[in-house]
Amino acid sequence: MTDNLTTREQPDRSTINMNQIHEVRYWTKHLNVSKQELQKAIEKVGNSAAAVRNELAVD
Repeated sequence: MTDNLTTREQPDRSTINMNQIHEVRYWTKHLNVSKQELQKAIEKVGNSAAAVRNELAVD
């Protein structure tokens, strides 16, 4: 997702940035997981949203 919250660009949802609080909030809600579960999945497979979805078995 874009780091500049004042722009109206389409967010980049292909990667997950754990350093951006709004992204962590979005992804934990979207994937229905805790922040710790999200972090573990990212540590295991990288920050690709598709890879994290596969790891967490979320469609």
